Amino acid sequence: MTAAPDTPVLDTITAMTIDSVERCHMDQRSLLLARVAALVAMDAPAISYLAHIDPAIKADFTVEQLQDLLVAIAPVVGTARVMSAAGHIAQAFGVAIALAETEAEAMARAGADSHKP
Repeated sequence: MTAAPDTPVLDTITAMTIDSVERCHMDQRSLLLARVAALVAMDAPAISYLAHIDPAIKADFTVEQLQDLLVAIAPVVGTARVMSAAGHIAQAFGVAIALAETEAEAMARAGADSHKP
């Protein structure tokens, strides 16, 4: 008998995302544009955008491209959704930066500890 995973919701979402990406034939940038546009249309929370930051960085997605996306979809989804999305995206970036800083500090401490006699 196998033990239940500690993160069943996250594991399910991860599996769904992997399956979706594997079945999609869009290039990475188009896929990101579609996903972010869908998040804006749904008025998704910041945590939903957070999951897309690393793939966006790896695909060389720029702030200007994100702004262009928001401009392009504003007439369809409405200004309130676009403004809400801008706030949620800013929150997601703040969380991502804080997580990266925490990870860098932990790595620096681990490196310093490994050099102690």
